[in-house]
Amino acid sequence: MAVTDHISITEESRIPKYQQIVNAIIDNISSGKLEIDDKIPSINVLSETFDLSRDTVEKAYNILKERNIITSVKGKGFYITRTKLLSKVNVLFLVNKLSTYKMRIYNAFVEQVGGIAHTDLYIYHCDESLFLNLLSRNLNAYDYFVIMPHFKTPALRHVSFTEEVVQAMEQIPKNKLIVMDNNHFQLAGDYAEVYQDFENDIYQALKSGLEKIRRYKRLILVYPEASVYPYPRRILHGFRKFCVESQLPFEIIQEIYEDTILRRGDLFITIEESDLVNLVKQIRDKELRLGDDIGIISYNETPLKDLLGITVISTDFATMGRTAADLILNKKIKRIKNPFRLIERESV
Repeated sequence: MAVTDHISITEESRIPKYQQIVNAIIDNISSGKLEIDDKIPSINVLSETFDLSRDTVEKAYNILKERNIITSVKGKGFYITRTKLLSKVNVLFLVNKLSTYKMRIYNAFVEQVGGIAHTDLYIYHCDESLFLNLLSRNLNAYDYFVIMPHFKTPALRHVSFTEEVVQAMEQIPKNKLIVMDNNHFQLAGDYAEVYQDFENDIYQALKSGLEKIRRYKRLILVYPEASVYPYPRRILHGFRKFCVESQLPFEIIQEIYEDTILRRGDLFITIEESDLVNLVKQIRDKELRLGDDIGIISYNETPLKDLLGITVISTDFATMGRTAADLILNKKIKRIKNPFRLIERESV
C-alpha cells in the first residue's frame, strides 16, 4: 500500500493544508505505518496526488526536516529519520491565567509538538490551592509537566512560589518538568526552564529605546499593587533602575482613573489592558496627540496593540512555546532565557 493511502487532506478543515501533511506523517509514524528509513513521496508526487501547490508541500517538509523527523538524500528523495520520540506522550500544561499572550505560548507549543503529544491545558488562576489540587490529581497521569509558576498572596500580591508548591513540584521527576516564564522559582536538581528575567528585561528594553524616551519629561509606570492576577515586583525594580541610571523623572501609580491628570510630555508604561484602554480614551477625548503630547508603552504584545500602533515591551510568546516543545522533543534539560525586546510603533 502506498504511503499516500495513509494521508488525507480535508478541504473543509480549518487546519492549514501544510499542517495537515505534517500531522498525517507524524500520525503514521506514531501508529507504526511508517518506520525509520521508510521513503515518503517526493514534493512533486504529493502535490500532484492531492492537487496542492508545490509551496504547500515544501513548507510541510521543511517543518518535518527542522524537527529531524525526515531527511532529504540528494538524488534519492525523502526518508523517515526518527521514530524514537514519536510515540504519543501526555503533557499537562499548567497556566496561571487565561490571556491572549498565555494562549499564544500554549498554541505555539501545541503546534510545535504536532501529533507527537496530547496536551491538556489547565488554568489555576494564580490560586495555590487550585494548583496543588490539580497537580495532586494528575501527578501520575502525565509524561511531562509544563508549569508557569505565578501565585497570589491573600493581599493579592505576586509570589513566585510557596513552601507547599515547592514540595508538590519536587514530586515531579526532573527530566519530566519544564518550568516556564518565571526564573525565581527554585527546585533542587537539574530541570528544564524557559524564562523571563522580569527585572533585567524591562531595564534592557527601555534602555534600547532611550533616545526616543528622552523626548518626554516624565515616565509614569502604571503598576497595580494588588490584582487578581498580580505581576512580579521585579518589573518595578527594573523600571526604577532604568529611570535612576538615565536620570529621568518618574512616577509609579496603581491605576488609570477616568479623571487621571494628563500632562504634555508624559510617557506612560501600562501593564493591564484596562489601563491602556482608559488612557487611550482619555487622550482622544482631550484631543491630545498620541506619540507627541503623550506617549504610551504597553507591557506584553498582542495583535490589537499592533493594529492600534502601540509601542510595546514584550517577551516573544510564540518562541517560548516552541522552545518548551523542543526541549521535550529532543529530551534536553536546559535553562533558556526567552527573547524580550522593545517594539517601536507610533505611540512613542
